[in-house]
Amino acid sequence: MAYTKPLGQERLAEDVLKTDKARCRKYGPCGVGEQALYLNSFYLDRRYYVPFSAVARVFKRVAMSRGGFTGKGVFATLPYLVVSCKDGSEKQCLFKHEEQVDEMLSDIRRHHPDIRLQSAAVEEKMRRKAAEEAARVRPVIGEKAEAQVRKLQKARAYLEERPALYEALSRSARAKRVNERSNPAYRWAALAIVLLGALTGLYGLWAVMSGVDGGLYFTLFGLAAVFLFAGANVLPTGKNNRAYVDRRWRESCEAMERRLRGYAGFPLPARYAHPVTLTRMIRIIEDARAVTSEEAFEVLKEDLKRLNASVQVDQEEYDEIMAVKPMFLVEGYQ
Repeated sequence: MAYTKPLGQERLAEDVLKTDKARCRKYGPCGVGEQALYLNSFYLDRRYYVPFSAVARVFKRVAMSRGGFTGKGVFATLPYLVVSCKDGSEKQCLFKHEEQVDEMLSDIRRHHPDIRLQSAAVEEKMRRKAAEEAARVRPVIGEKAEAQVRKLQKARAYLEERPALYEALSRSARAKRVNERSNPAYRWAALAIVLLGALTGLYGLWAVMSGVDGGLYFTLFGLAAVFLFAGANVLPTGKNNRAYVDRRWRESCEAMERRLRGYAGFPLPARYAHPVTLTRMIRIIEDARAVTSEEAFEVLKEDLKRLNASVQVDQEEYDEIMAVKPMFLVEGYQ
């Protein structure tokens, strides 16, 4: 397929590529086939492909604007899918919706468990932290606390059986928090810029066709404005407004509540049911900062309240905070 170009040296046969791309599972601008990953260019969806035999690792990278939480900036999250190839090359793909990246990674995890889904830097930090945790001397805790740790570990294992539920909970909370803190005026300003860019691009095309000097520059400027703001997840759309994000948060909470009906005595409200929440509660008990799960939950809330933009943390800690703190913020820590 002349339209679809390979990244790197490895290629698929033309007939195999045509069939595989036609049947690939689409996630935003990319796709997962049986033989290859399909990745977007700046303008076109699934423009490139990488055979799985050439893939070294695939992972998510998220650029977060402070404005998403302070209300002083334009952009919210900019989610990327990054594909690292065995020849050392790397391709970064911008998505409009972070959940599409998560769904694509889940698909790859199911069908290609041998592919690494973390960056090399994150893997190294995880190894170092695991070694530090193993070497750290923890205080001696009583039998009651140990029983609570086992209870929380069991609850965490139950949640991890259905990752889609707690991932949806975390994503919808982040979207709701960003929407609440973002200034609505920026969304309409972005829409105005996109419309102006489209008009500028059309004028540029007319100027090029009419032989007017500078027409190409107007076209390029207009298209750049349209693609920049259209890809930044900031425009007011059917999925980027207060009513939609509120409904997504409510639906994700209800889905988790239905799941937890089958677990008597679950130690958390459904709206906070995330493995990271339970993991941090386990650490609190193991560090002798609490004895019961109820006490650990209150300590956790105080810890999260103290974590703000002025506190520096490592990447793994940041990922944990970003996974659960929005849920507490949108619910007012209740």
